Amino acid sequence: MAKQTKPQLSTPAVRMRRAYFDCRFGQLHVRTAFPTTGGFDEEVTLFCLHGGEGSSHSFANFLPQVAANRSVYAPDLPGFGESDAAPSKRALDAALAVKDLASELRLRQIDVLGFRSGAATALEFAAAEPTLVRRLALVSVPPLESFPSITQESLVFSLKSGIDDPDLNIRRALPRAKFIEIEATVADVFNASAHSLANQIGAFLEARR
Repeated sequence: MAKQTKPQLSTPAVRMRRAYFDCRFGQLHVRTAFPTTGGFDEEVTLFCLHGGEGSSHSFANFLPQVAANRSVYAPDLPGFGESDAAPSKRALDAALAVKDLASELRLRQIDVLGFRSGAATALEFAAAEPTLVRRLALVSVPPLESFPSITQESLVFSLKSGIDDPDLNIRRALPRAKFIEIEATVADVFNASAHSLANQIGAFLEARR
């Protein structure tokens, strides 16, 4: 008699898509990832905002790692990738485009991940929309002249290069933040550390108050 084997438990599959959404500056090109199970049992939707050196492609390896339990949207911010340009590349204009994306998707609450200048956009967005933005995850926050006051819970990753070590201004602006130092370079942080970042960010976003 043949020996029976136990069925293997598989990781929930993640679907990857690309689409265009309207915003006040034209169209946003957006990479999306979501669990195939879908439904109302998903965690809060996550927006991922890239740095000024690239586009949503920065998150290509990260999206499938973090989307097992939630829908994830990574737009090319205005003027980057395949998105139409805004009048400027200021964080404020980018934040307005992100707000339009949330409205287009009819989302009442989201979490936001920001990388480098995308972190500056995330801060502007969170300050302007405190009821829409629930939590923030910020990776390699750039030096800023001033920081908006943030009331949301935040998780801040700094890189051990020492270039972006969180200073007192960041800590004052983020009174509810947890700071973590990671070993990675800016160039490949979402490639080399995709799985680790996804686990840490996922645990933070799913933590119950």
